[in-house]
Amino acid sequence: MSTVTPLIDEVDDLWPADGVPEGTLEQLVLASHLLGANRAVSNFGGGNTSAKGTAVDHVGREVPVMWVKGSGSDLATMSERDFTGLRLEEVLPLMARDAMSDEDMVAHLARCQLDPAMPRASIETLLHAFVPAPHVHHTHPDGINVLAGTADGEALVRECFGDEAAWIPYIRPGFTLSKQVGEAVRANPALRLVVLAKHGLIVWGDSAEEAYRRTIEAINRAVAFINERTAGAQRFGGAHRAGEVSDDARRQLLHELLPTVRGAVGTERAKLLTVDTSPRAVEFVSSAQAELLVTVGAPCPDHLVHTKRVPLWVPYDPADDDADALRARVVQRAEAFRADYRAYVEAHGDETTAPADPDARVVLIQHLGLVSAGTTTKASKLSRDLYHRAIEVMAGAQALGRFVSLDAAESFAIEYWPLELYKLSRAPAPGELQGKVAFVTGAAGGIGRAIADTLAGAGACVVAFDLDGDGARDAVQALGDRGLAVGGDVTSEAAVRDAFAAAADAFGGVDIVVSNAGIASSAPVEETSLAEWNRNHAILGTGYFLVAREAFKVLKRQGRGGAIVFVASKNAVVAGKNAAAYSSAKAAELHLARCLAEEGGADGIRVNTVNPDAVLRGSRIWDSSWREERAAAYGLEPDQLEEHYRRRNTLKVNILPEDIAEAVLHFASEARSGKSTGNLLNVDGGVPAAYAR
Repeated sequence: MSTVTPLIDEVDDLWPADGVPEGTLEQLVLASHLLGANRAVSNFGGGNTSAKGTAVDHVGREVPVMWVKGSGSDLATMSERDFTGLRLEEVLPLMARDAMSDEDMVAHLARCQLDPAMPRASIETLLHAFVPAPHVHHTHPDGINVLAGTADGEALVRECFGDEAAWIPYIRPGFTLSKQVGEAVRANPALRLVVLAKHGLIVWGDSAEEAYRRTIEAINRAVAFINERTAGAQRFGGAHRAGEVSDDARRQLLHELLPTVRGAVGTERAKLLTVDTSPRAVEFVSSAQAELLVTVGAPCPDHLVHTKRVPLWVPYDPADDDADALRARVVQRAEAFRADYRAYVEAHGDETTAPADPDARVVLIQHLGLVSAGTTTKASKLSRDLYHRAIEVMAGAQALGRFVSLDAAESFAIEYWPLELYKLSRAPAPGELQGKVAFVTGAAGGIGRAIADTLAGAGACVVAFDLDGDGARDAVQALGDRGLAVGGDVTSEAAVRDAFAAAADAFGGVDIVVSNAGIASSAPVEETSLAEWNRNHAILGTGYFLVAREAFKVLKRQGRGGAIVFVASKNAVVAGKNAAAYSSAKAAELHLARCLAEEGGADGIRVNTVNPDAVLRGSRIWDSSWREERAAAYGLEPDQLEEHYRRRNTLKVNILPEDIAEAVLHFASEARSGKSTGNLLNVDGGVPAAYAR
């Protein structure tokens, strides 16, 4: 017996059988977590919940209060301190007003707070207050938004829910919407839910459990209705006539395309990319209706500040287009997107409007997949996740009739609404290198780890590349999804190529490349073997060349410049006794950097060198035979070397890995050294023989 795959999936009731807390606020937190646990029920940061009860105020009186979600919190993770308590007796009289500005509403609610230190109350606080029920839940479920985002949505809601539902035509959240919802609920005791056109669902109950379960019931009732009405329908009209692209071909094309995409959507601020080739994403971008649907708009106001009104659509014909044609189209389409966005702001803004970054947040490449962009990995993934919600809503709405969305004016009113922008203002201040990707070789060693830590501390994502893969993983483990470890040999063309491909897969490309992989050996020239000579030059010469060559390819495709930093040595400019192999390789490395500075200048690629001297602490090189060999060259005991190097420099200081890392940060940062290339920075405490001359 065959079964029909449902167009939209049901959601699970997660309310626990036991272990439910007793307090009103504690139950509100539980219900919020359960609603946020499924993004098909509540978007990240979206929706709001409330509970009415009593609390003791600052002078000891027991007063009626309402706890409501604080602005900018996320239902899935919020705690009791993320809710705002308001004195209901000071809020409810607002129902008698005919109108109220956003500014007056925010100011009034601030005066109603039990504690001024509580977060600003949700934009839709009055909606919760005006609904005469102890618990109110407002969410943006896929199943409900399919109905709310269909051209004939009001009739479909009536057919699905009958007299149990009220339909409110679209209006931006605020006082007027709150009063409309409150009046609808108060006028009809038989109502069980309200559907907001192009927006979402409101449900209430006498307890947190009842409100939660009514929410799940309403969603699944809508899902069942949608699936019954669309039984046998193909999502998005089926596959596009151009046919399928194999997984291998898709993977290869994306490898070649991602740096171009990253540069094209990072014209004002550096962006990190998230690549999504999941079945749902590929199904949509490969469908017959995708090219039409992507022009309609966002299915929920909450999406707009994270996804913009529309995505960047890039057509691709597998039969006719090669990688070069696709790259050129990405650049062309991205420029057109920016022009359209600026025109949209010009048409709907005024002299007070501060235009947002005009670059796309979501890029859909036909037949290949979805690529989202953000200045942090969190922001990039959020844009991806929200567009998945859009895909599900569009699938249902288009199958039911025709998907509709907010028009351009309505979208602008949300995207540039001060109350919505307030949520974004609560984000931490960006780091100096936020949105940048740093590729560090030799990352498992002492200097490499210090560089990774310092660049990450400035906001960069870090790709740690080292022959010691476990050590590389350890170096970036604390960074979470901002770190990527790749094991490999800098002298292997394939390994270097694969490492940069891994960086593109994870973040879209690179901006900062630090060649730090090291080796050292010491012996009189007549005792230096050919193998040792070749080993020094392979790692310090050929390895740096291979990494730089691959970096140039990526940086040029991004078209946004970049920084390459070589970590060389004092020996690159000062002859080292009994170290001909090492010193000559370091000298070659230094001159390679100068040559690359000349080659990269026209493309904004800066190449500079940091020259350390004797960084013993935490060094794998100095923990090898190199320590004994250098001590012997100076007629010292190995444990006397650190003091020897300290005493021989002008400042009489020891050089630490963190000192080298700070010098690398200087050259990595465009703000600090954006007009410097071909330069050499000695970090040696002052070795006169190495002074520039």
